[in-house]
Amino acid sequence: MNGSENRYHITLKPSGDRIEVVPGTLLSDAIDEVGLELNLPCGGQGRCGRCKVVIEEGQVKRRSTSRLSRTELEQGYALACQAVVQSDLAVFIPPQEVILRALPSEKEAEVITLPVECDWRRIPVRSFFLEIEPPSLADNTTDFERLQRELARQHGIRGLMADLPVIKKLSRTLRDANWRVTAILDMGTWASPDGPPRLIDLRSGDRTASSWGLAVDIGTTSNVVYLVDLLTSQVVDTALEYNAQISCGEDIISRIIYATKQEGGLDHLQRLVVQTINGCIEELADRNGIDPAEMDRMTVAGNPTMIHLLLGLWPESIRLEPYVPAINHPLPVKARELGLHVNPEATVDCLPGVGAYVGADTTAGVLSSLMYQTEELTLFIDVGTNGEIVLGNNDWLLSCACSAGPAFEGAGVHSGMRATIGAIEEVWINSQTCEPTIRVIGDVPPRGICGSGMISLLAEMFITGVIDKGGKINRSLDTPRVRIGEHGPEYVVAWAESKGAREQGSRGAGSLDVVITEVDIANLIRAKAAFYAGFSVLTRSVGLELAEVEQVLIGGAFGKYINVEKAIQIGLLPDMPWERFKFLGNTSVLGAYTALMCPDMRQQVMDIASKMTYLELSADNTFMDEFTKALFLPHTDLASFPSVVRLLG
Repeated sequence: MNGSENRYHITLKPSGDRIEVVPGTLLSDAIDEVGLELNLPCGGQGRCGRCKVVIEEGQVKRRSTSRLSRTELEQGYALACQAVVQSDLAVFIPPQEVILRALPSEKEAEVITLPVECDWRRIPVRSFFLEIEPPSLADNTTDFERLQRELARQHGIRGLMADLPVIKKLSRTLRDANWRVTAILDMGTWASPDGPPRLIDLRSGDRTASSWGLAVDIGTTSNVVYLVDLLTSQVVDTALEYNAQISCGEDIISRIIYATKQEGGLDHLQRLVVQTINGCIEELADRNGIDPAEMDRMTVAGNPTMIHLLLGLWPESIRLEPYVPAINHPLPVKARELGLHVNPEATVDCLPGVGAYVGADTTAGVLSSLMYQTEELTLFIDVGTNGEIVLGNNDWLLSCACSAGPAFEGAGVHSGMRATIGAIEEVWINSQTCEPTIRVIGDVPPRGICGSGMISLLAEMFITGVIDKGGKINRSLDTPRVRIGEHGPEYVVAWAESKGAREQGSRGAGSLDVVITEVDIANLIRAKAAFYAGFSVLTRSVGLELAEVEQVLIGGAFGKYINVEKAIQIGLLPDMPWERFKFLGNTSVLGAYTALMCPDMRQQVMDIASKMTYLELSADNTFMDEFTKALFLPHTDLASFPSVVRLLG
């Protein structure tokens, strides 16, 4: 051992960074300490295989090799999150899969409007211009009392309150503005609708012509922010970024484990999501010529884990029986308490959730979809890593969440990737030759397969006989596309020659073919089975059948890219006439926008959360039965899929 007797020296390539660590340190922790990019989509549990590194010199103890092929082990690969340092090391870090911190974001071509009619002019943030008589020996009233007096005299506003940070800037602002100022007031929140008005800023001159707010959806995969003109209720611009927490876990369970098991994990995850939102805010401010400090209110939706991580709440009890969140209806907080780059005194209002896995993204979705108003029996689905499902109408609402996992988001799948440039998004297979035709996002050589592509591919493989109803690949087919790979039988969707060059650093990263393996297929079938089992349990728990559902509303950014025909063919969606399906896009952020602008709708989302019954599937004995039945393509009960039966002949 070089240097100190209780320290090891690690050299990281190709960056050249060096670090000293104590024996027993995880290699991933050492890499993180020097600030290098290392993807840990599974939260450091060794399940995803994304943090592969090459041990060029020295020894590590590999806690797990389950995601490493025999060839990779011979070449010195290790999973950084499972490699314990046992000597001085030289470690090569291959180029990481790029986690785009910013997704393409342009001003919406179509105008986003409120889904309901409401009196949006009653929004709590109000601006009042004041011309104030300066103090004199004859009138030496304090600055704050003078402000209170003039608000009451000129605008009828009484009982003004202010926190210390605003009081600190009060005297200088009044004098610099020559006593002509705009008082920005927050007139109340759902938690204190009759509370006294609160001074949240004092600005020089007449600034009543502009007022800005933000509606935010914190998704497990991506965050969306609407910039809203509070004076007109219009969405002026939108910004979208991948949630930076992805590097610490692609699903909510992985992030809960990271938050509670990694030292400083909770604080780190909170910083990452705040960093993501701040990135969106800065983008919107720059593009529209707005000072972020003049963004005076924010409404936030997200699943319970995302809300807990934003607020820095300990999330462990969410994943442990009896699955109890710290809070379902978070109280409003101030932006400065979270480090958000808007008006520090702006109210940040997190919408209410229902249970451990049904949160504000669902209540916001029910609000914006108008499901709570309809008499039709409706099934609302938010398709994502954690699939939320609501059944009901204007009389009753029953909800559950199925842990579908991140397979349809590209995680845990050999050639899986997110829906970015280079992802295969649709597949057609010739039933005679088994040759695929593919469509790739960006019309570039394919690099992998995204969620919509996986649904399309799985359906095509099943319908053309490449796989059977259990997901097993037909190895008797006369095609080179069916073969045995490192992880067993697989089907080649795109050959390496057609993929184009991809940096691998000369480390022999193995086959560059885009493939789907039997293991991948099993993961996808489990994901779709979880959704279908959730539908079945909800309907049968109230004595109904899926066929009785009159409309299916599909929310979520991923949901709008689903091909209904293909989704039915694999049993992800129930076999119904296509006209019953309606794609609504991101209903979570639309609900946050509605609650931001409409005080009545903010109360309505509270009523929705209170009205909604939450069914914990892990405590429901019938869920596993339904899940098991759905572990086939499309389902063990073929009578429920007549269109697929006709297609198969």
